[in-house]
Amino acid sequence: MKGLPVIADGHHSDSIARAVQALAQGQLVGLPTETVYGLAADADNDAAVAQIFATKGRPSDHPLIVHVAGAEDIAHFAQDVPPFAQALVQAFWPGPLTLILARQPGRAEAAAGGQGSVGLRCPAHPVAHALLLACAAVGDGDEAGGPPVWGVAAPSANRFGRVSPTTAQHVQDELGEALLVLDGGPCQVGIESTIVDCTRGVPVLLRPG
Repeated sequence: MKGLPVIADGHHSDSIARAVQALAQGQLVGLPTETVYGLAADADNDAAVAQIFATKGRPSDHPLIVHVAGAEDIAHFAQDVPPFAQALVQAFWPGPLTLILARQPGRAEAAAGGQGSVGLRCPAHPVAHALLLACAAVGDGDEAGGPPVWGVAAPSANRFGRVSPTTAQHVQDELGEALLVLDGGPCQVGIESTIVDCTRGVPVLLRPG
């Protein structure tokens, strides 16, 4: 991929393929969502996720949100999903809603910051959705090879404590030109997702988005 642009048009299939290959190889990718741009890594690759914390300067015990292609991927990361959480998924996914659920043992450990729960979200942005679908197909006859990437940990693509980026250029300006960034245009929402804790028997709002 030497010589290819590091800000790539996320609406092109070859750009998606580049990003999938990078994620499957444990690299980081700048990802557009409808809220803000995220700094993505394979959520099940603890070494890749550690790069997110190092790049952002974020404490490793601060959990990261895992982005998935759809409700069918919840079971890979979470267990004991209560009916009210399922209802929230049906009503608000894809969209800017993160649900905190009991985590499957051995899944997304670094992304969860060592906690027994995991935050899951299904983004509505078409580029993010296309990337997540392509990631899930890894190992199914595609060129990237290896096991599927079931979801990506993707906090905002900025250094810890700084303003969240809403364009691909913001990401490059913040994190440098070595990072592959999928350009999906300006984010429509511009603020982070709403977070609802679903591990307490009733839904508890942790962050309005």
